[in-house]
Amino acid sequence: MYFVYVLESMKDHGWYIGFTERIEGRLEDHNSGKNLSTKNRRPFKMIYYEAYVEKLDALGREKFLKSGGGRRFLIKQMAHYLKEKHGFES
Repeated sequence: MYFVYVLESMKDHGWYIGFTERIEGRLEDHNSGKNLSTKNRRPFKMIYYEAYVEKLDALGREKFLKSGGGRRFLIKQMAHYLKEKHGFES
């Protein structure tokens, strides 16, 4: 399986969107500083993920979610979470 995931920084509330073949332990990798691009924004919590059978499908989805349209999709998809945790309404 292949996974696309969204982490939220507890420091700045920004998102990190990534791809992995092993979802188990990925959050710990980010929180332990193993990922240089997120090292200064720790700690993180995982707020969303999707699973795919085909690697190219997951990579395409990651690319989309990093786009403006993808971010709008995530805001709509997680409307209840964002309202509850951040008072954000789409």
